[in-house]
Amino acid sequence: QVQLVESGGGLVQAGDSLRLSCAASGRTFSNYAMGWFRQAPGKEREFVAAVDRSGRSTAYADSVKGRFTISRDNAKNTMYLQMNSLKPEDTAVYYCGATDTVTVIVAVGLNLYKYWGQGTQVTVSS
Repeated sequence: QVQLVESGGGLVQAGDSLRLSCAASGRTFSNYAMGWFRQAPGKEREFVAAVDRSGRSTAYADSVKGRFTISRDNAKNTMYLQMNSLKPEDTAVYYCGATDTVTVIVAVGLNLYKYWGQGTQVTVSS
């Protein structure tokens, strides 16, 4: 199975930018469709963005569309989430997920993911 480690979180002000990284190890990274989810205190984990195995197809939650960009570098076994124009409501623990289910191209649903990282905290102050 694949192991996932997120990094890049932190405390920023509204309007700032952050780039999260998700480093994968253990199996061939390009075999996995990948995604980012987030979970705020007292709320369920929600979809943020997803990318297919090649990096050419992506999907975004409406709340982040136009502000966040998901990408991956299969040569570096790493996925990224560039977050611009951050808002206080973006505050959450951000998780990266992976799935090797062959029928899944871009995985939007939480239940499609088999593997998760430990999460990285993003806090946006107003």
